[in-house]
Amino acid sequence: MLNGPDYQTPQQLDELEKNAAAELAAVADDTAAEAFRVKYLGKKGLLRSLLKGLGSMQPDQRKAFGARANSLYARIEEAFAAAPWRRQAAAQPDAGSFDPTLPAWPLPAGSIHPLSRICRHICDIFVSMGFDIAEGPEVETEYHNFDALNFPPHHPARDMQDTFFVSDTLLLRTHTSPVQIRVMKKQKPPIRCIMPGKVYRHEEISARSYCMFTQVEGLFIDENVSMADLKGTLLAFAQRFFSEKARIKIRSSFFPFTEPSIEADVECFVCGGAGCSVCKHSGWLEILGAGMVHPRVLAAGGIDKEKYTGFAFGMGVERIAMLKYRIDDIRLFFENDVRFLQQF
Repeated sequence: MLNGPDYQTPQQLDELEKNAAAELAAVADDTAAEAFRVKYLGKKGLLRSLLKGLGSMQPDQRKAFGARANSLYARIEEAFAAAPWRRQAAAQPDAGSFDPTLPAWPLPAGSIHPLSRICRHICDIFVSMGFDIAEGPEVETEYHNFDALNFPPHHPARDMQDTFFVSDTLLLRTHTSPVQIRVMKKQKPPIRCIMPGKVYRHEEISARSYCMFTQVEGLFIDENVSMADLKGTLLAFAQRFFSEKARIKIRSSFFPFTEPSIEADVECFVCGGAGCSVCKHSGWLEILGAGMVHPRVLAAGGIDKEKYTGFAFGMGVERIAMLKYRIDDIRLFFENDVRFLQQF
C-alpha cells in the first residue's frame, strides 16, 4: 500500500486518482466498499495523509498542492457515493433478508388529545339532539364580544387585566358568545346551534386557571322557548355525558347576556352525592352557566324580541375534562407531556 508522502506532485496525484477509480470499479459488496473508504477517505487514509503533509512543503507549493488535493478528495468522495454497486444493491435487494409474511413493525401511533376527545363528545351529544355546529373568529371586535352581548361600557371584563386587546377595537375573544350574535344576524329563527372554540383571558396561570381554554356554547331560539326547555336540555346532556342516572341542580346567577341567569350543577359522579374531596363534600359539581337570552341580545342579533325567546348555555371543556378524568392541574393539557397524553 502506498503512503501519503509518496504523492507530492501533480502527476502522482493523477496516478492516485486512477488507482482509486480502478479499485472503486471493482467494489461489489459492503465489505469491499468499507475497505475502499478506509483506504482513501478514512481519517488515516491516503487523501487525509496528503493534507497532513502540507506543513512540510514550501509556501509557494503548499497553496496549489492543497487546492488540488482537496479537489481530488471531493471527486473520489462523490464517486464513492455514486458507485454502481450502490445502485445495483438498491435495485436488487437480498430476497433472503425480507420475509413478507412477518407482521408489520409496530409504529408509534398518536392519540386524540383529551380536550379534543371531550369537545367532540359534547358536540356529538348536542348534534344528536338537533343542534348545528357554528364557528367564528378568535380575533373579535369589541362590539361582538361585549356591546352586542349587553356588557355595560365600563364593565370590569373590558379591562386590560381580563382581556387581550389587539388594537383599540379588536381583541382575542373572551368567550364564544360572539358567535351567537353572528349566527342570529345570518339565520332566522328557529335557531339551534352549538359553538365550540378557543377563548383567551388575561388570567394568572395556575393549577386551576390558564390564559387560554376551550368553551362550548349553545343557543336555541324559537317561539315559546322557556326555562323548562333549558332544564330539560341540560338534564338530557348530563345523562348522556356523565351517567343515565345523573341529576342536575339549578342555581340562580348573573350574566349580562341572559335574564334570568342560572348555573347548573351535576350530582357528583364520584361519590354519588354523598360528599367527597372532588365535590368538596357538597355532593354537587358545577358544570356550566346558562339562562334565557336577554331581550337586548336578541335585538342586537336582529331577532324580534316580542315574538321569539331563547336560551343559551356555556361550559368550559377543560373543567369538564378535569372532572371526568379527575385531573388536578389544568396546565397538563397544554404542556404536551407524552406520558400524560398517552393515558388517553
